[in-house]
Amino acid sequence: MTAKPFDIVGFDLDGTLVDTSGDLTAAVNVALAAAGRAPLSADEVRPMIGGGAKHMLRLTLDATGGCDEADFRRYYKMLLASYEASISVHSQPFPGAVDALDRLAGLGVTVAVVTNKFESFAVKLLDDLGLSERFACVIGGDTLGPGNAKPSPAPLREMIERCGGGSAAFVGDSIYDMMAARNAGVPAIAVSFGFLTGPVEDLGADAVIDDYGALMPTLDRLSATWSTGAARA
Repeated sequence: MTAKPFDIVGFDLDGTLVDTSGDLTAAVNVALAAAGRAPLSADEVRPMIGGGAKHMLRLTLDATGGCDEADFRRYYKMLLASYEASISVHSQPFPGAVDALDRLAGLGVTVAVVTNKFESFAVKLLDDLGLSERFACVIGGDTLGPGNAKPSPAPLREMIERCGGGSAAFVGDSIYDMMAARNAGVPAIAVSFGFLTGPVEDLGADAVIDDYGALMPTLDRLSATWSTGAARA
């Protein structure tokens, strides 16, 4: 591929660009310990990631016995404090992700991050990993206010606007990502190596990649499909 497939390519963060499961699991287990629960493994926590920290904690607490709202708020504050303090201890980009970003930049594609993670946490993580300068913008689950996180199309539309407009595609690993892309009218690529809750085929993506080596040809194919008006209804 030598031509620019899309003007903009957006990426989810957790489970798509970066494997954050180790640090998220550690933070979850701080909250679970305060609740007197046994710790969970990263394999158990991974399917609960994607809807933001509050959603993740609620799922983990429900799975281990539940709790009342007052206790939940206390455990949530513990989780956030623990995660912020150790946000990049174990987290690393998925294999091939950085090379893919380099290739996109070389083609003149603008790249961005749209995540349901708090914007401040996303920026801190990307700073720690030395990736922040690669992205034209980072939009978090709280950036646009309540009700405007994925699966709302609002953050993807904001991404397109902040990146200067033009054609766009989105890469993610969750139903929130695929729905946001569908709602925003842009093609969605699912990564099969992400934090999946079930078969990747069930996400309803326009394309699935098993590694980042497949991203470029997939974007090329989707660009041709969408430019001829053959996109999904």
